Amino acid sequence: MPPSEETVKPYGGVYAGAKVMVTGGLGFIGSALARRLVDLGAEVLVVDSLMPDYGGNPANLSGFRERLTVSPADLRDRAAIRALVPGQRFIFNLAAQIAHLASMTEPLVDLDINAAAQLALLEDCRALNPDVTIVYASTRQIYGRPDYLPVDEAHPVRPVDINGINKQAGEAYHLLYHRVYGMKTASLRLTNTYGPRMRIKDARQTFLGIWLRRVIEGGSFEVWEGAQKRDLTYVDDAVEAFLMAAVTPACFGAAFNIGAPEIVTLEQLARLVIEAAGAGSFETKSFPAERKRIDIGDYWADDRRFRAATGWAPRVGLREGLARSLDYFKANFADYV
Repeated sequence: MPPSEETVKPYGGVYAGAKVMVTGGLGFIGSALARRLVDLGAEVLVVDSLMPDYGGNPANLSGFRERLTVSPADLRDRAAIRALVPGQRFIFNLAAQIAHLASMTEPLVDLDINAAAQLALLEDCRALNPDVTIVYASTRQIYGRPDYLPVDEAHPVRPVDINGINKQAGEAYHLLYHRVYGMKTASLRLTNTYGPRMRIKDARQTFLGIWLRRVIEGGSFEVWEGAQKRDLTYVDDAVEAFLMAAVTPACFGAAFNIGAPEIVTLEQLARLVIEAAGAGSFETKSFPAERKRIDIGDYWADDRRFRAATGWAPRVGLREGLARSLDYFKANFADYV
């Protein structure tokens, strides 16, 4: 079925029939992006290593597997990736190791995935498909502990962990290839993204995921300290940001913050989760020492630059986003634990 006029309106139909590759496409954000692209009429190739503990989950593309192609390839496999790059009009590059604590215990793995493999992908694109548009998934973590709030793109980049340093390098490679080779690249610095299909089985990738699991199970979860302030982007809003960045020439060669409509403390967020679930409880505890060392404190983004460039704005409020997330996981719980 072709996409409706209303569905394609924000992008002028540019994705209809376009060949699009999504790296990390069985992960949380990547799968949401792949599903949206299919609905827009794109010819979607999902690339994912499906490495244990890295977020890829076949259930994330449930109902869509017949409408796209999945290639089980690791971004570090140069031969495999080189075979997939030619002919792609867009590449949404979300393949990554995103666990902050894991980056400290396995720093060389993080380096390989978040820096070396990113550079290799760009080299392959430069050699085999220099006209492709690439949007890279960066992170607010590269800023480190904020000097001021909200954090804009002029803020010093001062990561507090290995993951932040390597993600900074991955972003820098993408922007360099625009400046030096004229490639159409852009980078989005994501804040806490949440929603259906996020990892909830543990706290490896996000604290909110394990909170959702615990309340669905009717149990208790931990809030560390609780006074830190955060902004959280609902996954559908993040997906729209990627789609807008790829079709907006003003974004090429630049990095942009992606923010959220609300700022909350972690304790306020915990209470909203329990309110939305109608169950559960939480206990406030001190930060574990190994995590306190790499905690960034308060953070929320100034994303006015991206809004001005694209017309994008987050549309899903926190209460609505939490309700949607809980509804999804209650209906699909076994696929995520």
